[in-house]
Amino acid sequence: MLTLYFSATGNSEYIAQNFSRRMDAKCLSIEEDADFASEINASDTIAFCYPVYGSRVPRIMREFVARYMGDLQGKKIIIFATQMLFSGDGARVFADMFGDGSIEVIYAEHFKMPNNMGNLLIFPKPSDKAIKRCFKKADAKMAQICNDIKNGIVKKRGFAKFSQFIGNMQGKAWQGDSRKIAPSEFSAEHKAKNSVKIHEGCTVCDVCVHCCPMKNLANENGAIVQMGNCTLCYRCVNMCPNKAITSLVHIRPRWQYKVHD
Repeated sequence: MLTLYFSATGNSEYIAQNFSRRMDAKCLSIEEDADFASEINASDTIAFCYPVYGSRVPRIMREFVARYMGDLQGKKIIIFATQMLFSGDGARVFADMFGDGSIEVIYAEHFKMPNNMGNLLIFPKPSDKAIKRCFKKADAKMAQICNDIKNGIVKKRGFAKFSQFIGNMQGKAWQGDSRKIAPSEFSAEHKAKNSVKIHEGCTVCDVCVHCCPMKNLANENGAIVQMGNCTLCYRCVNMCPNKAITSLVHIRPRWQYKVHD
């Protein structure tokens, strides 16, 4: 068994590593320098873990899946989607990329995790107590999931028609067609690709350049510039020591989220 994950600020990484530890599975971030084709081909079951953006699989994960689509044919797939609120079918849409039914989804589940967007005023900063409670619930849920999988129990969260309806209400505006890798040119996700803004107070420390999973940021002649490839993961927003960078929503963060603090 192999676990592959993308995690912007640590929530999905926590879920992926928790599952892998319990199931004795190898665990790799899709950002690692690894021979993913060999790793996938050597495994019968692949678990994918990612944060939900607009009830959709993040573009960085969709592009990863597209690169290894051939290697994933015929595999048993487990899907873990982390979310702040309710995404509807944030786990189910992963299967949409395999429209021909060439994979077998044996388990799909959503995990409610702490908010990591410190510049959206409608979502308050989670307290330390709330974060600990959230992770404790996630641990208990994962223990049950692993027991289910070991006993051959199949569960597919988000696969009901109502869940799909709820997900599409957000997802079509965010990405467009969930069966496609690239976002619609009219979608919020497409707009977000060029939406990074550098604010006053940036010291050009290059933290954002080095942490960006999409290589979207660069230091050119002493200034941070974007390359039109933002996946809106909020990692740079949460890691900038001066809170001087934003994406899509250009309100500077009041606080920053780092799961390992």
